[in-house]
Amino acid sequence: MSGLDIEVSVTPEFRDAESSDSESRYVFSYTVTVHNQSPHSVQLMARYWKITQGSGDSQEVRGKGVVGQQPLIGPGQRFRYTSRAILQTPVGVMEGAYTLLNTYTQRAFDVPIAPFRLAVPRQLH
Repeated sequence: MSGLDIEVSVTPEFRDAESSDSESRYVFSYTVTVHNQSPHSVQLMARYWKITQGSGDSQEVRGKGVVGQQPLIGPGQRFRYTSRAILQTPVGVMEGAYTLLNTYTQRAFDVPIAPFRLAVPRQLH
């Protein structure tokens, strides 16, 4: 099993009501779907995110699981969750990786998460 058996898609959304242009606070939610296309169950053990502000400054976030869970995802199943990122600029990029455990082989492997853009819609900024 490789990361090719796991599909990760992300849908970001600007949270206007929680953001403040005057305070340089731009809140985004992002919904992640992890689709296990392998014949074995996997467990999402850890996450890594690199968040890059429009200014070029970046921060890295590492932790166990996602949203307080280390979900077990069976063959053909999907796991979906929503989280947030707060930027100091109206545009940024997130990318990362999940560490998953193949519960059959007990081997861990990483699945990259392609960069995705966080941006305030033009009509609002």
